[in-house]
Amino acid sequence: MDKLIAMNPNALVAFLQKQPEEFTKADILRFVEENEILMVNFMYPGEDGRLKSLNFVINDRLYLETILTEGERVDGSSLYPSFVEAGNSDLYVIPRFRTAFVDPFAEIPTLCLLCSFYTKDGSPFDGAPYETLLRSAEAFRRKTGFEFEAMGELEYYVITPAEPLFPATDQRGYHESAPFTKLGDFRQECMDYIARTGGQIKYGHSEVGNFTLNDKVYEQNEIEFLPCPVATAADQLLLAKWVIRNLAYEYGLDITFAPKIIVGEAGSGLHIHMRLTRDGHNLMLDEQRSLSKVARRSIAGMMLLAPAITAFGNKNPTSYFRLVPHQEAPTNVCWGDSNRSALVRVPLGWTSGRDMCAAANPLEQPVSEAEDRTREKQTFEMRSPDCSADIYQLMAGLCVAARVGLELPEDEALRITAGKYVDVNIHAAENAHRLEQLDTLPASCAESADRLEQMRAYFEAEDVFRPRMLDGILHALRAHDDRDLHARAAADPQLMQQLVDKFFYCG
Repeated sequence: MDKLIAMNPNALVAFLQKQPEEFTKADILRFVEENEILMVNFMYPGEDGRLKSLNFVINDRLYLETILTEGERVDGSSLYPSFVEAGNSDLYVIPRFRTAFVDPFAEIPTLCLLCSFYTKDGSPFDGAPYETLLRSAEAFRRKTGFEFEAMGELEYYVITPAEPLFPATDQRGYHESAPFTKLGDFRQECMDYIARTGGQIKYGHSEVGNFTLNDKVYEQNEIEFLPCPVATAADQLLLAKWVIRNLAYEYGLDITFAPKIIVGEAGSGLHIHMRLTRDGHNLMLDEQRSLSKVARRSIAGMMLLAPAITAFGNKNPTSYFRLVPHQEAPTNVCWGDSNRSALVRVPLGWTSGRDMCAAANPLEQPVSEAEDRTREKQTFEMRSPDCSADIYQLMAGLCVAARVGLELPEDEALRITAGKYVDVNIHAAENAHRLEQLDTLPASCAESADRLEQMRAYFEAEDVFRPRMLDGILHALRAHDDRDLHARAAADPQLMQQLVDKFFYCG
């Protein structure tokens, strides 16, 4: 049996004995018939980033074949008001078979599929962020010859009534276990359900944030995914948020992915790890197991475009209360090796060449060089985004940045990365003079819009981001009117709480 299929928690993979990318309409029909599926749900994000659903009862096989083939009409002006006018608003939604999964929450056996949008003439709807991501990935492939892969770290708070027994230590929740954390079982059930929807999970754990406010405990958790093709990575994050919220609702728990809840306590990010591959092999390390020139050139693109990427990854005013000094969230444009104060971090990548498993387990035979796949695990990580992001726009923007870095002359790209400080804690007092030399991230949605407008030519190149989409993003960011928000919040403590309440269920 294929090792990628054995033990796979997605019911369709187990039944069909094939990977999701190989699913066909005939596979879907057979699964529905032989597993007594009674309903089908089409699912797709709107402009607000939340999943929408369209429900079908399976009347007969012909009707099922029809909806799988032809999709259905929807009102695009209600889903994407910035890009679709009410006078010409119809769009088609067409299911993507590779995304099929059995709804883990439905009492009636239900199959769910994510959908793509198409216009009256049968063309992909260019206002859909998913299509923007596909164009970005295709441009990257065409211009570089590489594949762009990604995965996310999804952070969120679970809120419960305060309990006196075994209280957690404030801001010390990282990898804590029961009984000092109370919601590990809930997190593990979320992971199980996400895996059933097709999510390729790496691990889950409790995070740093843990505090009590108004007799409620806010416990931070994280679920991290495995690298995969960028469009699949975005789909998985979208579904994971849907799963966590639905399971929380069943448990009577409250969940927030909000970037910031209260000043002085850890905010929640959506860190994105990236790697470039060719013929299935990771290009992030060279033969000496050092960070490759390809990786450094990609990081150079991140350095150039990072301030504008906040327009895709930090979409509401509370995002910019998270991006403040002296927290783990970044504020300056720099990169570092295993440095959590940097905007782009190069995490540990199993580069020692030593067989640690054999060292820890004397009965194990050392892994041969031919069997050693540890170098495939190296990534680099963008740490500024949060869950206010449009996940598809964000991934598309990161893909553009990596391509821009690779398109720069090699000496220029390497000079950019050499000029940004590596392996230095930029918030340490002895490095204060270095901070003055670094560009900073925007401090508001309005500043983010300004930086995107300055750099929009990079994102419009290769026909990736369409002008109308960028115009809509700029308009939405500036509509927050938050250019002087930090000063106003400092003068009015109630303002921060009002903003938290407004954007508590963002994305």
